[in-house]
Amino acid sequence: MRRFYTGVVKHKRAVLVLFLLAAAGGVALKGLVRVNYDVNKYLPAGTASTVAIDVLGQEFPGGIPNARVMVRDVTIPEALEYKEKLSQVEGVLSVAWLDDTASVTVPLSYMDRDALDTYYRDGAALYTVTVSETDYVNAITGIRAVIGDRGAATGSAVSQTESATGTMNEVQVIGAFGVAFALLVLALTTGSWLDPLLVLLGLGVAVFINGGTNLLFGEISFVTNACGSILQMAVSLDYSVFLLHRFEECREQSADRDEAMVEALCKSTSSILSSGLTTVIGFLALVLMRFRLGADLGLALAKGIAISLITALVFMPALFLTARPLADRLRHRPLLPGFGGFGRLVRRLTVITVPAFLIIIAPAYLASNANDFYYGSSQMFSPDSTYGRDTAAIEAAFGRSDTYVLMVPGRDTAVQAELSRDLHGLDHVKSIISYVDMAGAEIPLDYLDENTLGLLMSENYSRMVLTVDVPPEGPETFALVEAVRSAAERYYPGGYYLAGGGVSTYDLMDTVTADLTKVNLVAIGAVFLVLLLTMRSLWLPVLLVLTIETAIWLNLSVPYFMNTPIFYITYLIISSIQLGATVDYAILMTDRYRENRRALARGEAAVKTVADTAVSILTSGSVLAVVGLLMGYLSSNQLLAQLGLLLGRGALMSLGAVLLVLPGLLGVTDRLVMGREKTAPKHMKA
Repeated sequence: MRRFYTGVVKHKRAVLVLFLLAAAGGVALKGLVRVNYDVNKYLPAGTASTVAIDVLGQEFPGGIPNARVMVRDVTIPEALEYKEKLSQVEGVLSVAWLDDTASVTVPLSYMDRDALDTYYRDGAALYTVTVSETDYVNAITGIRAVIGDRGAATGSAVSQTESATGTMNEVQVIGAFGVAFALLVLALTTGSWLDPLLVLLGLGVAVFINGGTNLLFGEISFVTNACGSILQMAVSLDYSVFLLHRFEECREQSADRDEAMVEALCKSTSSILSSGLTTVIGFLALVLMRFRLGADLGLALAKGIAISLITALVFMPALFLTARPLADRLRHRPLLPGFGGFGRLVRRLTVITVPAFLIIIAPAYLASNANDFYYGSSQMFSPDSTYGRDTAAIEAAFGRSDTYVLMVPGRDTAVQAELSRDLHGLDHVKSIISYVDMAGAEIPLDYLDENTLGLLMSENYSRMVLTVDVPPEGPETFALVEAVRSAAERYYPGGYYLAGGGVSTYDLMDTVTADLTKVNLVAIGAVFLVLLLTMRSLWLPVLLVLTIETAIWLNLSVPYFMNTPIFYITYLIISSIQLGATVDYAILMTDRYRENRRALARGEAAVKTVADTAVSILTSGSVLAVVGLLMGYLSSNQLLAQLGLLLGRGALMSLGAVLLVLPGLLGVTDRLVMGREKTAPKHMKA
């Protein structure tokens, strides 16, 4: 490695030009990366609801209704005019209303009460709208222009539009605050006013390169797009900080800057690579999720951390050395006190922190596995958002509602009529639009015109559109999906298809719950293996992984004790992110302890280790915590907000575990930690 680093230092100008060109290319390419805002799109290809949607798209025009639009204070003729206007909006494929299931020319008192209450109540008209998936933003914008202040809109098409238009603005604000805080922390923890700008420039180069290389995937999820860059910056900040602090130490022993940098790289590579590899593996474990959002986020972040590693070990040395003359002229006195006193405090607290830590392991683990969950995107927006207020207004007027589409093979109207009767008998099924419900099983198919027949029957399938009064997810919803599937299975064993928002959420729940154990075990096992190979000790991987996993369990136990449901996707992702992002701190602490233990007695080695590493760990950990908390409190998207909150709180808990507990654990298990290495005698002092 010394020869490689000597080459990097020697050709530093060429290295700078190469990386800056790559960053410029990344900025240009990032605009070509498409963003997907529909979490259901990441269900496995063979999932029943996914297959149903594909078949529906092939057999019937128009797709599945994905928006509910309400207009207040309208008469029946006015409601028909609004229906026509909505139908003319670009991107709107179809609009269903009362006139599609009943004659609106008869007095309201003569109409079927269920049908009337479904579409028209107290002067408010409710339309079931199907919006093209390729034109959500334009279509919903057009719909809002038509309905104005008299209207409200909800549904998956609306929520995805809100995500597309609002999330990125919030992310830019969060990113700006995060960068400002990182500058402040780096100014306090580095020796030159220029160093914070250099570190952030290096992070920016890595983030820009990664953003452009996402074009390899063609498309990324809104989760990856919104938090990928922020997470990459916060997680990989410590690589450059570790190197910079080592460089300053090596300069005290060597007057030659180039030689000091090579020495710093040789001494810090093990810690940086171990930290980076465990982080990459933690993210790569998400690829094993059957729910492909995990692979989307995991691949992008793993690639980003790998790029950050290369940037830290190749670009940053060249940047630090090139800018060193100016940085030296801008040096300032230390703005933070030494951490020797803090190290001695941690040592004295060992008799409390270590037993307390061991006691809470089991309760934290049990509580973290007892949470209540949201599986889909129905709770993605807060009640105070536009989407939340519109949803509440529609549900207050018409109740909860969702639309399922059931496709059955053939044109046997007698069997379809029996199935329709069974479906009508199910709780929460409000109405059904189908050939047998509208025309009757006894009316020949030839009596209907081709346009009407084409909406209800294709060459191979008949379509039944069910309006149900259940929420997008929950026990009632999942029970209804099972009941509809069971009814269809009785008449068409293995030959039917069921699609809809609640159906996709049911399959999402079924998919992601099967991913948890696999992803966690692989992440823990892979990190354990990397630590085993790099540290050449069986005990240290156990100790480090247990320390961070306990912090993770504590983090995930908080929602349980607060009785707050969490998104299962967030629950699944945060374990890998927190493990990969914060095990770095434990690695740095352990490497320094072993280094100091060769020259110092056990207690003094622990004190010096805390003093040596506290600045680096606090720099990275505080930035990660603040960025996460900013995302948690500033994002209107509740999934991203919850991910940020868990990340920020988890970073703080990992910081506490590493700084307050791990030094004591290393001291208590000193013989296992040091193994056969030669250590200083007990009487030696710092």
